[in-house]
Amino acid sequence: ALPRPPAPMKLRDVPSACPGLWRWLPCPPAELRLDLVLSSGQTFRWWESSPGAWTGVLGERVWTLRQERDRLWYTVYGEEDEDGHHTEVTKLDGAETDQILRDYFQLDVGLPALYRAWGAADPLFRKVADDFPGEVAPWGSGGRPHHPPGIPSPCPTAGVRVLRQDPVECLLSFICTSNNHISRITAMIERLCQAFGRRICRLDARPFHAFPSLSALTGPPSPCHPPSPPRADAEARLRALGFGYRARFVSGSARAIAEGLGAEGLRRLRTVPYAEARRVLCALPGVGTKVADCVCLMALDKAEAVPVDTHVWRIARQRYGAALGGRSLTPRAHQEIGDFFRGLWGPRAGWAQAVLFCADLRKGQEAASSRERARGSRRGASCR
Repeated sequence: ALPRPPAPMKLRDVPSACPGLWRWLPCPPAELRLDLVLSSGQTFRWWESSPGAWTGVLGERVWTLRQERDRLWYTVYGEEDEDGHHTEVTKLDGAETDQILRDYFQLDVGLPALYRAWGAADPLFRKVADDFPGEVAPWGSGGRPHHPPGIPSPCPTAGVRVLRQDPVECLLSFICTSNNHISRITAMIERLCQAFGRRICRLDARPFHAFPSLSALTGPPSPCHPPSPPRADAEARLRALGFGYRARFVSGSARAIAEGLGAEGLRRLRTVPYAEARRVLCALPGVGTKVADCVCLMALDKAEAVPVDTHVWRIARQRYGAALGGRSLTPRAHQEIGDFFRGLWGPRAGWAQAVLFCADLRKGQEAASSRERARGSRRGASCR
């Protein structure tokens, strides 16, 4: 008889099902809300695998995260070998995995004091924070927030924080955000990882891949192993995957980094001033001021970076009455708007902007859902 193919691992949804494979960190929802942070367009590699549980790839490992009351629970899955067999757990020790999460979510930065300072400096920020849909309260066993009746929620937007991501992944991902929306970007990044990234494991038959290395996107130069046509022309392969004009910029930036700074050189931009890091990034193919600011903020420790798109520009002009930038969103307008918000919110202005962006995103999603429900009701009424 032929040997059976190895069975995929099962997703782990709740710590109570297999407590020996879970760990937790102390982390109240006022400091972190997974549902807000992981779905707001900072990263594109997490998905809500079951209510309240988020599964994704971080540090070339697959994780499931979950919040219950003041604890951030997590489990890390083992990897497949060449034959497709796997171990249930990763070999990383608990202290290392704890530190990976603390670093990724920047848990050393306390949010409540920042929210108080931003609210005191900016009445509009305080109003948006207070009106934000959703509540901060202890998390029930189902992973959904609830709040005791009659007790006001201290700050409904608490828990929106900025991630600290791998610079290469962050850069190439945000190149894909040009004229795009979150669901489509997420699908593009998934195709990119499946085509060029190392497969880590399968969970419930779903494959998970690491983010591609620079060498995978630029092709191995070894004369002993000449690249195949798909690997030799990453741009053509990306176009075939639906990246359109972004294919040239993703492959071009990957090659420019590989032949210039290298991945470690890109990471070392964390230690240089913000203006210098942004200048280096803007010299890469397909990287304008907004993408550079996203990478500076979310990967290079530049908390003062304020990514500016037409939406943020409109907020600055209409809500704050700031006459900035003339009639188009030029590099000068980017600088003026960023300086305006840095003067208003202080050295972590990029974090404050992330709160407003998340609030507006959620409101837009709720409005779209309401319109879809209304259309469904009208279609149902027309059938009766």
